[in-house]
Amino acid sequence: MAETIQGYIFYEIAALLVLSAGIGFVGLLLRQPLIVSFIAVGVIAGPSVLDIAHSDEQIDLLAELGVAVLLFLVGLKLDLNLVRSLGKVALLTGLGQVVFTTFFGFLIGLGLGFSPIESLYVAVALTFSSTIIIVKLLSDKREIDSLHGRVALGFLIVQDLVVVFAMIVLSAVGAGGGGEGGGGLFDALAVFGYGALMLAGVLLFIRYAATPLVERLAKAPELLVSFAIGWAALLAAAGHYLGFGKELGGLLAGVSLASTPFREAIAARLASLRDFLLLFFFIALGSALDLSILGASVGAALVFALFVLIGNPLIVVAIMGWMGYRKRTGFLAGLTVAQISEFSLIFTAMGVSLGHLDDEILGLITLVGLITIAASTYMITYSHALYRLMEPALRPFERGQEALRAEEREGAGRSGRHDAVVLGLGRYGFAIAQALRERGFTVLGVDFNPMAARAARERGLEVLFGDATDPEFLAHLPLDGVQWAVAALPEHATGLMHDDPRRAFVRSLRGQGFAGRIGVAAHADVSSEELLAAGADLVFRPFHDAAERAAERVLAHGDAQEPSESVSVDLVDDPSGQKELSS
Repeated sequence: MAETIQGYIFYEIAALLVLSAGIGFVGLLLRQPLIVSFIAVGVIAGPSVLDIAHSDEQIDLLAELGVAVLLFLVGLKLDLNLVRSLGKVALLTGLGQVVFTTFFGFLIGLGLGFSPIESLYVAVALTFSSTIIIVKLLSDKREIDSLHGRVALGFLIVQDLVVVFAMIVLSAVGAGGGGEGGGGLFDALAVFGYGALMLAGVLLFIRYAATPLVERLAKAPELLVSFAIGWAALLAAAGHYLGFGKELGGLLAGVSLASTPFREAIAARLASLRDFLLLFFFIALGSALDLSILGASVGAALVFALFVLIGNPLIVVAIMGWMGYRKRTGFLAGLTVAQISEFSLIFTAMGVSLGHLDDEILGLITLVGLITIAASTYMITYSHALYRLMEPALRPFERGQEALRAEEREGAGRSGRHDAVVLGLGRYGFAIAQALRERGFTVLGVDFNPMAARAARERGLEVLFGDATDPEFLAHLPLDGVQWAVAALPEHATGLMHDDPRRAFVRSLRGQGFAGRIGVAAHADVSSEELLAAGADLVFRPFHDAAERAAERVLAHGDAQEPSESVSVDLVDDPSGQKELSS
């Protein structure tokens, strides 16, 4: 079988794709990101196991194109406005984590017997976290718009900027290493000069040509995709030719289109292609690993992995606690940096190609990546349960009650008693709050999405920023005199290790002795029964309630001969378009 596959490249690629799908499915069952499965495919397809990956030139070509597309999409999504909107928390946390990890990682590398240059490469590689994996996990948990999700995205973007700087320095060092004395320095300066010229050209393209050109191309979506791929490949090739690498060229291509109104459409269409092409990068990486050499690195890999899994989250918790954030927010944000990323592997591979490192170091970083990505996936998935377990140990990282914490400023300005508290300020929840206010109720709104909280406050609603599923937060809610607590929270698919956030909310309120009435939105009969059993007094069924109200209005006007004026009320959008509903 192996001889047949090796005899024709189409058979080989087909075998790799089938193997990738099978191992990817196993990884899916284990809740692992595809990057872990893809590296495993490379190891299994490589000489250490099945030995079916022999078309090195073709696989390397697809891998290089995948890296160019990946960095093109990073440049396309490089949202500096998010860093600016979060201010110093993103900047200080991101830079603080990078400095901490680099410094102590370097010392650990020296302590384990690595050379200074090897220790420096390893330390820098350990600073990068995977934006792709974090966005996917937070999106699956519906936490991408929470405060800790937005803070995490902010300092991940700071990390991306550090990646860019590190690659620029590495490219310059590589160019300067080819010569001797002043020649090497001249080559390095030439790389910076070419980079500056290319950056100037990109800025001119952004200023005068990017938007008009993309607007014309967008009339044919297939042509827009072809142009994006060609543009990424062109600038990647130019970057390689000028000496500062395909990686930076691809990133500049993305930056050049980031200001256009079509960047989201381009990114969405290229995401699948990126994942497909990166498969070959990880296959090339995994197939190049020698398991006999890799076994000798297990001890060092475990030390570095524990440092990333424990040290990186702790520095984030410490920095955010010092800035006034609650320990829960710092802990949940900190878990997002408890792994290294695909950029760590790309950065180390650049070091190997420049002759600064050998394959043993690349194998070490790959092993650290496998351990940290696999472990951190479960840590993020079960972050709330892990927080409850670790909460006593995290108390030193939270400032005293007298401190006006940064996240509490979102709800500053509230005063007095309230008749009702509405938790969840999407369109459905906000409509409930508005209707209660129109009927004379004093309403306090609560949401964990900073944008939703800000939007509701701008429309005149008193808002408190917080997580309705956090018992510690609920314990500090001003519930004295509150008649109704209404939850318009998302309905997520729950598993063996997950609890329904609405049910947890009801139990927490009842456990704290809340004597008022509780109303909760639900979308299934089973959920309604469970919520009533947990202690809810009223369960809203948005679809059914809207249908019944529509039927009542139809019947009320059934005998009218002429179209009657509608009642002057604010109409609520169709429930299927509401933020609270799961897709």
